[in-house]
Amino acid sequence: MHSHDNEPVTLQRDVEAIMVPAGIPVTLREGKTGFITQALGGSFTVYVEGNLFRIPGKDADALGKEPSLAPELPPDATDDDVKQLVWDQMRTCYDPEIPINIVELGLVYSCDITRSPEGDRVADIKMTLTAPGCGMGEVLVQDVKDKVELVPTVARADVELVFDPPWNQTMMSEAARLQTGMM
Repeated sequence: MHSHDNEPVTLQRDVEAIMVPAGIPVTLREGKTGFITQALGGSFTVYVEGNLFRIPGKDADALGKEPSLAPELPPDATDDDVKQLVWDQMRTCYDPEIPINIVELGLVYSCDITRSPEGDRVADIKMTLTAPGCGMGEVLVQDVKDKVELVPTVARADVELVFDPPWNQTMMSEAARLQTGMM
């Protein structure tokens, strides 16, 4: 999905959303009008009645949009293939206010794929936030968990929010710094 520049929208049904940046869950009612300000990675940021809200991709139909397709792996996928797809999934996670994915922002510190005793894959992810007090922190953690657990053969994603080392702008990729004008 691509970013939108204030695409008008009328909600086609009631939908659960998260107020940005406070992280407060709310229900937006059918018939409300507003604008899609960002549609990246399958999630949507909408501007309704003077506030920003994040709507998950699974509820795209409330905006008249198609939900994202689940990721796929070939039957003979290796551990490296799975790890690459996990990283690709994390690249579909966006801060609702910044049109750059969390990997390019430098928010993902590590991702290890291990096997459980039953043979299932487990993704152990350590990530941070651009600011420790961000109200969207738990929302971003849950977004990573949900999207990584869509990867075939990944039984569980353990996502830990860490603040050491503290995030700073030098952790951003060169492309992200260029996009934000920090280079």
